Amino acid sequence: MTFDYDLFVIGAGSGGLAASKRAASYGAKVAIAEHDLVGGTCVIRGCVPKKLMVYASHFPSLFSDAAGYGWKVGDAQLDWEHFITSIDKEVKRLSQLHISFLEKAGVTLIPGRASFVDPHTVEVGDRKITADKILIAVGGKPLKPDVPGIEYAITSNEIFLLKEQPKHIAIIGAGYIGTEFAAIMRGLGCQVTQINRQNQILAGFDEDIRTGIQEGMSNHGIRMINNTLVTAVESVPEGLKLSLSEENQEPVIADVFLAATGRVPNVDGLSLENAGIEIVASAEEGHGYGTAKAIAVNEYSQTSQPNIFAVGDVTDRLNLTPVAIGEGRAFADSEFGNNRREFSHHNVPTAIFSNPEAATVGLTEAEAKAKLGDDGVTIFRTRFRPMYYSLTGAQEKTMMKLVVDAKTDQVLGAHMVGDYAAEIIQGIAIAVKMGATKKDFDATVGIHPSAAEEFVTMR
Repeated sequence: MTFDYDLFVIGAGSGGLAASKRAASYGAKVAIAEHDLVGGTCVIRGCVPKKLMVYASHFPSLFSDAAGYGWKVGDAQLDWEHFITSIDKEVKRLSQLHISFLEKAGVTLIPGRASFVDPHTVEVGDRKITADKILIAVGGKPLKPDVPGIEYAITSNEIFLLKEQPKHIAIIGAGYIGTEFAAIMRGLGCQVTQINRQNQILAGFDEDIRTGIQEGMSNHGIRMINNTLVTAVESVPEGLKLSLSEENQEPVIADVFLAATGRVPNVDGLSLENAGIEIVASAEEGHGYGTAKAIAVNEYSQTSQPNIFAVGDVTDRLNLTPVAIGEGRAFADSEFGNNRREFSHHNVPTAIFSNPEAATVGLTEAEAKAKLGDDGVTIFRTRFRPMYYSLTGAQEKTMMKLVVDAKTDQVLGAHMVGDYAAEIIQGIAIAVKMGATKKDFDATVGIHPSAAEEFVTMR
């Protein structure tokens, strides 16, 4: 059978872009469909604009810290309109850049939302297109809880588009998205209330990371209400009124309400049933009020239909941009590059861009002890005040931790809370991925004076 394309990709986000360009480099005829800006969640409404907001949120503390070093800094004000407009311009610039990369790679971009007609045919608008292989890379979307008045809530999609700076923002959800935006908005000068249905933020992360970030956020003036649900939202003259499940808790009134209760695969409208593609419950419990549904794939990103594949947040694997890129490239190598290979989801590092920042790679202490027993694990931990704050008066703390196999001496996990955690753990992740032992860490000379040297001096 003759097809219009060797590969048709649905979704021009991180995974779809990586897969399409790699497949085209092997000589495949490739098309990619996208109904939104090219770039996906990361570029448009995720890691890129969020990190720009993170940078902006750090300036007030830098101005304050400067005084401890003798600098005289005048009154500082944030021009919100300039700030938001600048982020939007950068997002659109990057989107156009990705379009140019597709053109250079010889990938045909088809604007519009694609849906399945059958396992080899998709429909985009009034056009039907056939392909030998089809890759689903549509990512995820925010999930709102089923609460009366939830229509008043914004999600992480809309927070980058606020026309005015909130005076008080209420956030429900204590996963990495809710936690990051709580820290960002507080750093930008907003009053922040974070509401969590559990007693601690960041479920699934190492306990020392959860404790360190939660203590730091409280010290920075974020009001945290734990073990509580939002039961209703209503518009009142003062703003938005959030009623809470705890009888002794007064309602929270804020002018902006962010629902950050998790994300689900963005499968709506794909007509997956026309292609016979299986959907399964997510392998990981979402941070929030719902259970995600995802496309089932094997180790080669292949779905229940042999010619249809899926990568990124639409599957039941790790929801991280570099993972989606890696999965997309591994798919292209396997199917078009004569290099059949799996993408490893083992020891993938990740970061929480909160304040304080945190990063992690490998097993948590709880995971290691569940696997090897309490006596099978040795924990090395340090907590200190970085030298930078010795003149500022700020009581910021850094925590570093190594989880070690007591029998083999192999470092199974590394965790950090504190300044530049992501930058430091990125390097540590190489050692963990390679199977380094604690003795290897001990034999490494530290860079002095630096915070990072603590990872090779812990005893």
